[in-house]
Order: sequence, then C-alpha cells, then structure tokens
Amino acid sequence: MSDDDASSNDATYTAGVIGGTGFAGGELLRLLAGHPEFSVVQATSRSAANKTVGSIHPNLRSLDLRFTEPSDLESVDVLFAATPHGVSMEQIDAYFEAADTVVDLSADFRLPNAELYDEWYEGHDAPEYLERAEYALPELNRENLAGADLIAGGGCNATATILGLKPLVDEGILGPETGEVVVDVKVGSSEGGAGGGAASSHPERSGVVRPYAPISHRHEAEIGAYLGLDVSFTVHAVDMVRGASATCHVFPDGPVSKGDLWGAYRGAYEDEPFMRLVSGGGGVYRYPEPKAVAGTNAGEVGFELDASNKRVVVFSAIDNMMKGSAGQAVHAANIALGLEETAGLEFQGLHPVGSP
Repeated sequence: MSDDDASSNDATYTAGVIGGTGFAGGELLRLLAGHPEFSVVQATSRSAANKTVGSIHPNLRSLDLRFTEPSDLESVDVLFAATPHGVSMEQIDAYFEAADTVVDLSADFRLPNAELYDEWYEGHDAPEYLERAEYALPELNRENLAGADLIAGGGCNATATILGLKPLVDEGILGPETGEVVVDVKVGSSEGGAGGGAASSHPERSGVVRPYAPISHRHEAEIGAYLGLDVSFTVHAVDMVRGASATCHVFPDGPVSKGDLWGAYRGAYEDEPFMRLVSGGGGVYRYPEPKAVAGTNAGEVGFELDASNKRVVVFSAIDNMMKGSAGQAVHAANIALGLEETAGLEFQGLHPVGSP
C-alpha cells in the first residue's frame, strides 16, 4: 500500500483515476468510492482541474475530491486510465512511475501485438508493453489476470459479442474453420463519450436506429484475436443511453441441438458471478435486454435454434459503461489483486427503469 495514502478508512489499496470527467471515468469513481478495498485519492482532468468531482458527476456530490492536473500524478497502488485512444501508450512509463498496477480502459493495450495496431489503428508507440498487458474480461482471461500489473479493458461491442460467442467456441461448435457468423450490435449514446459530437446530440440521436459502422469496426480485431473468429460485424446507434446488445447469427457447419446449446452456455457461465442465461422463458424479458442490466456489471446471454435454416441466433446484452468498461476494469483489478471478485460490484439494478 502506498505510503502517502490519504484514505480516511481502512481500505487496502489507494487508487487514482486519470480522465475522471468522462462517462467511464465517472463510473470508475462511483465504483471505487463504494469499494470496500479501495480509497480514491486522486482524479485528474485537464478541463476541470480544481473543480469538485460532484460538479461534473452530480451523483458523486458526496465525494470529497477535486480534480487535479494529469501531469501531477500522486503515488497510488492502482491507477485507472479512462483516456481517449492514444494517450495511455504515450504516458505508460509515467503511469508505472506512479503506480504498481495500471488498468487502462482505452484501446491502447487490448490487442496482443503491434501488427494488429498497424492494421486496425494508427500503429503503436509502446509495443514493448503489449506482451505484458492482460485482456481484462474475466470470463475469457481470468487465469492470466491474477497478479497482472497492466490490465487492458475490452471494447464494449467486442465484450458483448465475445460473451455471446465464447461458449460455442469452447464447445467446438464454432471456430476459425467452422461456421460463419454475422454480428449486429446496437449501442447507446454513452459509447460516444462525454464529448460525443454532433451525431450524439439529443435532436440527432433521439429516435434513431443508425448504422454507424456497417463494416470494419475496430472491435472486430478483439474478436479475432481472442476467439479466433472472422465475423461479419455491423454496429447501430440506437435511442438509449446505456447498453450494448449483440445479435449473432451463427451458421455452424454441422448439426446442433438445443441440448448442445444449453450444455455449452451452462458449462461456460453457471459458475460466473456476473453472467445470466436468459433464453426464451416466460414474461416480458424473455431474451437478453440492456435495460435489465443497466448500472450493473451483469452480462446476459441467450439463444434460439433455427433448425430449418441451420442457424443459431445468439443474444447478449451488457451495460456498455459497466460490463463493457468501468465494471469490467474493477472486476479485473479485483482478480489481479486477489480480492473478492464481486467487491464493489454488487449493485443489482432497478426495475422498472426508463431509458438506460
């Protein structure tokens, strides 16, 4: 634990948040402030230095903390970076001078090699760190997160898709040479960040089902890297604030039964603390629904077998700000530090609730 812990409680670890004024940064601060093992001692922002956290995030008005300049990092045990793509790779040395463990929520370290950054981004400024980084999604990479000191958060669209398809890959129903996959993801406006631009303004976003990435979305790279799949991938912007909902149309090469599917999904997720199998039951919410997981670190998955068309339809839903960002980061940090996995993430969500 850092010597300069400014904590007023008995938390085990000190934490700082870089980029604390954004949506993901605000969610990190909310989670860490309520975490039994973390004490938040710093939140940085260029645009809001010296302002209170509550002046930007009204739900955190009770948090006695002011934003500071990013150039003046305090020494902490764990540093969470919620910055735009390209910042962390430039500042990673400074991050490790300030902290023992770095959890980055951007795209800067989530791909395993520099060649993928050349293909999908604009290259990489610190490729020597890529082998050191561990992908943050515990349901995929839990065994490698223990003791990790550089954790890279997954993209929200990739997270929703990976959670939906991973059980089929694990069971050999789907693979690099087995079957075809078409993925359609619908996402809320918070995915665009606090400075989302003209397309995210309320008059332009309200009421839309807008294809904004018909092909070649960067999150395809994660799906390929961690599931070994080439998928046909399209993303729509829709009229909700929180949420990512993936519908995956899977065309296996061989016959698949309902029993095979139940076995695959139960086997993958029955022991996972944040995963829920929602597949065609009774009531209104018969399949995964972003509204049902808003504000939580839960992921919902479900499926239907379309035998006549030799198709499996897989549904998955997450809160893009939680399971797809800040919640995933805290979950991974818990595992890396040997803490209770669910610590700070127990919120069960609300019902009824309006637009998430």
